[in-house]
Amino acid sequence: MNSSTGGPAEGDPFDEGATSLLRQPKAVWATAGASVVAFMGIGLVDPILPSIAKGLDASASQVSLLFTSYFLITAVAMLVTGFVSSRIGGKKTLLLGLALVVVFAGLAGTSGSVGELVGFRAGWGLGNALFVSTALAVIVGAAAGGSAAAILLYESALGLGMACGPLLGAVLGNASWRYPFFGTAALMAVGFLCITAFLKEQPRPAQKTSLLAPIKALGHGGLASAAASAFFYNYTFFTVLAFTPFVLNMTPYKSGAIFFAWGLLLAVFSVLVAPRLQARFGSLKVLGGSLVLLAVDVLVLGYGNHTTAIVCTILSGAFIGVNNTVYTELALGVSDAPRPVASAGYNFVRWFAAAAAPFFAPKIEEWSNIHVPFVVAAITAALGAVVVWVRKDALTHEAEELEPKHATEDGVTVFAN
Repeated sequence: MNSSTGGPAEGDPFDEGATSLLRQPKAVWATAGASVVAFMGIGLVDPILPSIAKGLDASASQVSLLFTSYFLITAVAMLVTGFVSSRIGGKKTLLLGLALVVVFAGLAGTSGSVGELVGFRAGWGLGNALFVSTALAVIVGAAAGGSAAAILLYESALGLGMACGPLLGAVLGNASWRYPFFGTAALMAVGFLCITAFLKEQPRPAQKTSLLAPIKALGHGGLASAAASAFFYNYTFFTVLAFTPFVLNMTPYKSGAIFFAWGLLLAVFSVLVAPRLQARFGSLKVLGGSLVLLAVDVLVLGYGNHTTAIVCTILSGAFIGVNNTVYTELALGVSDAPRPVASAGYNFVRWFAAAAAPFFAPKIEEWSNIHVPFVVAAITAALGAVVVWVRKDALTHEAEELEPKHATEDGVTVFAN
């Protein structure tokens, strides 16, 4: 898959990796399965945000801090993940992350105030950062079929988790807003057991990763450009995810169904559609066009009637799915940094926007009206496209020359590099 460059690749990337995508070692399936649950935790609270606000007598802006605390800690923790995994190994890092999620997800269900819930979500974010960042490296390192199949498998887990999270939140949250947190803790405990049973310890790295390695990796113009564009895009993404439930103002079941459809489109477009579009038009053209379409979609969402808002919310999943796949591949392939380090630096930048959007969107509504948060989200998506266009040379510079280097990381040596 020649997705690191701006031009089209030969052949169909999905067809090339389809067979190996399904024939994976048990360790890969165990890690991917746990990743599904980890990503479920992101959208889990979507359908129950109004219920949480009512149950804890909190405002929309206070409840939105569930996302802000979660992703703020996740962003900062990205600087720590490589440092930790390079010292205790990939498997132990995964298990540590899973254990933290089990503990803090369970505690979140016992919260007596919105402050406690926000604090427990922060601890949850730390565990999720340790797990998710390491899971990508494990899947890339152990998957059959190289990085192309591994990235598709990872994006499949992301899409499935994003789709099932709101559904689980709706089913359990209809009885009580506390149950989805307990349910997540139980599922992650199962993931912990699967990782323990099926994943062998990864080779210890030849060189330990420093805390500043991800920051230094961002000194590469291509990686910095990808991270900057993803920062603006993530603000739009999480405005849709965290603020739209308050705009729709529906029951947990109805809201869960809408975000399940949204997540289903996200999964299909990230795994099936994005690779085909990249092969035909090139990654940068696909990314720029998808960001512009996302900007239009959220603008219509903000100014349309209730039915239009529902349709646009679901439709945004298609553009988000395409963007997620292209951004992941750019981040992993555009620089000469080892993939785990490049991923950590890239995620460190973009998750700050995921923390900012849930906080600022309700505040902007309080300061103005319900339309303006979506205007801001449309602008940030457009800015992401502008960065891609202005920095297209940096995003393609030496990409072809880097492919052989990154190919050596497609085996278990991903940790040894």
